[in-house]
Amino acid sequence: MKAVHFGAGNIGRGFVGLLLHEGGYELVFSDVAGALVDAINDADSYTVHEAGAGGVDTVVTGFRAINSAADPESLIAEIADADVITTAVGPTVLRFVAAPIIDGLRQREAGAPPVQIMACENAIGATDLLKEEIIARAGDDWEGLAGRAVFANTAVDRIVPGHPAGEGIDVTVEPFFEWAIERGPFGDNPPNIPRAHFVDDLAPYIERKLFTVNTGHATTAYLGAQAGIEQISDALADESIAARVTATLEETSALLVAKHEFDPGEIAEYRTTILHRFANPALADTVWRVGRQPLRKLSRHDRFIGPAAEAAERGLSVTALLDAIRAALAFEDPADEQSVQLQQMLRTQDATELAMEITGLDAQHPLFPAVREVFTARAAEVAGR
Repeated sequence: MKAVHFGAGNIGRGFVGLLLHEGGYELVFSDVAGALVDAINDADSYTVHEAGAGGVDTVVTGFRAINSAADPESLIAEIADADVITTAVGPTVLRFVAAPIIDGLRQREAGAPPVQIMACENAIGATDLLKEEIIARAGDDWEGLAGRAVFANTAVDRIVPGHPAGEGIDVTVEPFFEWAIERGPFGDNPPNIPRAHFVDDLAPYIERKLFTVNTGHATTAYLGAQAGIEQISDALADESIAARVTATLEETSALLVAKHEFDPGEIAEYRTTILHRFANPALADTVWRVGRQPLRKLSRHDRFIGPAAEAAERGLSVTALLDAIRAALAFEDPADEQSVQLQQMLRTQDATELAMEITGLDAQHPLFPAVREVFTARAAEVAGR
């Protein structure tokens, strides 16, 4: 069995690739970072270190890597006879992944079992998005190729901090992880991925993760940055920040209970587990890594506006979520392109129009008046410097 995985970074090696390895798949990593590809091909194994209580080390073997920018034909050939294709590249990069996949499907032997495709991204319906990109690229050919692939959405969760340069291809991760996968698209032939679990309805799992893990992580980062704190674990050690993060997740939990009928006790336990994970001092994770790309994080269906909009539509509290949005607007990191762009936009654009542009909310949405106030206040702060 063979799996092609797009994105040979820390998530690719330390989470998705690890579980595919445990399932007995030969691993082919695809990446555009030449130095990383060379380092992977120079190694016979790498180790995934779980940092924290109960953590273990796992050695991964049976892999190779392809530089998709330098050698696209080799990548297409690998896709043509792959059993599984996965991604961990970021939702905005999926359109570039679509190109070699459709070329690989064209070369796939007629009558071969369909390749099983799963986009493992921090986004709702990421595999659906990838499928749409593939169909668009295939054009009129798609009707004849559709039977060569099957697509399933997933929800993935594992904290993998930034990896210092010069430390090889080993990866440090937290012990906790969750990989939920749609059962239906695979019929009687699901991929062999130990410790992943297959579910009939993925939507509750995706939103529980996005609106708890991603919302909470980013909230911690933005509040920590405001307080001049470097590490995520140190930010949560601050009682004031911990209380504000907790309040934010209580609001998202109330939405999850109302929308998906989660048991309130179970969702509270899940929330506590998530906060405990963030506070793990063995994970040297920074507010700058977690807070990067604030424009994406403030978009319509992401971790802040997504749950806040639905909560407002139901008449639920959004006070703490607005506090988190306020902190996101104040995130300033000269090394992050989106952070720099956001502060420039706040200085030069009308606050009301900017709020609509970034959040995707229209002026009639029940959340918009409060969001407009937050944007207006932050624009005034920036202008007053």
